[in-house]
Amino acid sequence: PLLEEPLRDTLGVIVYQDQVLDVAAALAGFSQGEAEGLRRAMSRRRSREALASHWDAFRDGAAARGVPEETANLLFEQILAFSAFGFPKSHAAAFGLLAYQSAWLHKHHPAAFLCSLLNAQPLGFYPPATLVRDAMRRGVEVRMIDVHHSAASSVLEPDGAVRLGLRHVRGLGEAAADAIAAERADGGPYRDLADLSRRTALDLPRLELLIAAGACDALGRRRELRWQLGLLSHAVSVRGGRQLALDLEIGETPRLAPLGRWDLLVADYRASGVSVRPHPLAELRPGLQARGLVTTADLQELPDGTALALAGLTVARQRPASAKGIVFLLVEDEFGMVNLVLYAQVYEEHRLLARTEPLLEVHGRLERRDRNINVLVEAMHPVGRPGRPALAPRRLPVPGRAPENEAIDALRVAAPGAHHFAQGRH
Repeated sequence: PLLEEPLRDTLGVIVYQDQVLDVAAALAGFSQGEAEGLRRAMSRRRSREALASHWDAFRDGAAARGVPEETANLLFEQILAFSAFGFPKSHAAAFGLLAYQSAWLHKHHPAAFLCSLLNAQPLGFYPPATLVRDAMRRGVEVRMIDVHHSAASSVLEPDGAVRLGLRHVRGLGEAAADAIAAERADGGPYRDLADLSRRTALDLPRLELLIAAGACDALGRRRELRWQLGLLSHAVSVRGGRQLALDLEIGETPRLAPLGRWDLLVADYRASGVSVRPHPLAELRPGLQARGLVTTADLQELPDGTALALAGLTVARQRPASAKGIVFLLVEDEFGMVNLVLYAQVYEEHRLLARTEPLLEVHGRLERRDRNINVLVEAMHPVGRPGRPALAPRRLPVPGRAPENEAIDALRVAAPGAHHFAQGRH
């Protein structure tokens, strides 16, 4: 009953740091100075030890108001747990306003919202590839990088589609992206690869990055453009020196086999971290479906406790300090995302896969709590291995690398930082 007034607004739950002061005063008779000392202890780096030093005064003050030590200890333990993630009311209010505004923009202006997030990278919890997929599922048309149409940053085109910016090409650099867009605005579209090279003065490595990202697809097929690249009369930087320019004409380019759908998808992820092609899981779906794996869309109809298997591309990994060893993996397929829960024993058994593998097949049980859906993982292994169908019919061959490893490496790059765990406040 002593806490009825301090916690009235939050229905009996400590939500704000400010409430710790009121709880300490109402339950343990702390003065304003003592309560402020308790609040400050919550903000220290070693807050649990600092908070524990206040226990004796808290217990004695509560006893003086007729509160049993067991109850006082329960409340104090809740304060200790709260200190790992609690914020002041002003912070919570400001964050709540931001969350509401973001949700409103996400629903009513999804294209502009996506464009803004892409231009503010790096930021936030989700990698650009996941933001793009989410927008596409909500009906936003997203167009790939193109030297004929892309600005340096992502932009909204007149018909409402989002055009990815040249800055998404990994390793290209802002100056090169600005130069490509500015030269096109001054001199018109680029006629061919040689024209692009001559007008922008880009070195061959940056031209190759553009080709690999599909930004030059309007000028020709990627393999043929890379052939032409080797014949451009252009000075090239090589390991501290300069390679002499060769005065050669490009001439006729041989007809080379085009890249397959999986090859193009892998190339997109490797070169820019985003792709507007079908999701990797959509490409693998026929084989997964034949083995009885469900999709994230299927989860909406399954009852709590259902045993299931599903595959997903890892978006984020978390191991909060307050979660008692539980690890959370967020994975996505072509229909959406779902949270995987790995209890400590399961995580230790599959530690390497959980930390590094981008494409996972998991087996477990559905946990449904109101609108929240999780999968409690019991076992996992990489998609397509062991004894499973290959990831795709064809991949980009790399000398000395197994083909499936090459594809997986490219997908791993799609979520930068995904193999690092977020500690603490999430």
